Amino acid sequence: MNRTTTIQSKAQSYLDERRLLGFELKSPGLALMSFARYVDDHGFSEPLTVEVMSDWAKLDKMQRKTPVTWARRLSLLRPFMRYLRQFEPLTEVPEESIFGPFRARLTPHIYYEHEIVDLLSAAHGITPTGGLRPVTYETLFGLIASTGMRVSEAVHLLDMDVDLKRGILVIRQTKFTKSRQLPLHSSTVIALTRYRQQRNKYVQVSTELPFFISVRGKRLGHSLGLRQVHRVFNSLSNQLGWVNRGAHGRPRIHDLRHTFAVRRVMLWHKHGSDIDQGMLALSTYMGHVEISNTYWYLTAVPELMAVAANKFEVFASAQEVGHD
Repeated sequence: MNRTTTIQSKAQSYLDERRLLGFELKSPGLALMSFARYVDDHGFSEPLTVEVMSDWAKLDKMQRKTPVTWARRLSLLRPFMRYLRQFEPLTEVPEESIFGPFRARLTPHIYYEHEIVDLLSAAHGITPTGGLRPVTYETLFGLIASTGMRVSEAVHLLDMDVDLKRGILVIRQTKFTKSRQLPLHSSTVIALTRYRQQRNKYVQVSTELPFFISVRGKRLGHSLGLRQVHRVFNSLSNQLGWVNRGAHGRPRIHDLRHTFAVRRVMLWHKHGSDIDQGMLALSTYMGHVEISNTYWYLTAVPELMAVAANKFEVFASAQEVGHD
């Protein structure tokens, strides 16, 4: 067995071990195997150096050519390099400062209510007029906005996962291999019921039938493809001419999930609810593996920072009065 094959096999062994512990590692896994193939193709010898890793990090397929992108790609290699040290102690582990600092999470685009209304209206107007396709996308985007679920979770729903009598969705073994149940608002139940009734005119119903189906040619009755969903969303986004208020390149479907979380926390602030207790419930509802992922919204989103600042001003004013 040659040395380059060994690097790839070690990368695969590392991913296998981590996945047995419950980590999905979909995107990091693809990046890691891309790096392993890069090492193979160029015949680099061990121990691997930071220079090799940095050169690979700059080969971003989207060609963004920004230090932030390179830093993020390089960060994906760091845990694997620590793993490799058990086989080759001289393996270098890249420091975070090589391409400068970067934020692991970028500020999302938080949608205004009218933007979501406009999105659903635009989805309802796509072709073919009067067909199932516009209703499918209107309902899909509306479900994500009203529940904060991941787009992949919505696309992979089966008909048996949607219990409209009880108003509950079952999200099965998705990210981090966790399953959970989502209670639905009555208006969401009505919208899903309307979609199901229209969908059932096109296909034979079974428990394994995807809830959201494609209606194009041989894809009739199959689940929607994620790439196609993103293409439709981006097309509608361009049509609506939204001004991007986030740090990503453009407003995203995933920002509907962020918007759901932020609006919920803002509502709790408005009603004077126990935020810590609410965050625990929100973390469970959204399927976060760690509650710190939910608390991130309190420090990273301008809307919530403003709410927190206003509350602190009230608190500070009360303290000053108390000392008079």
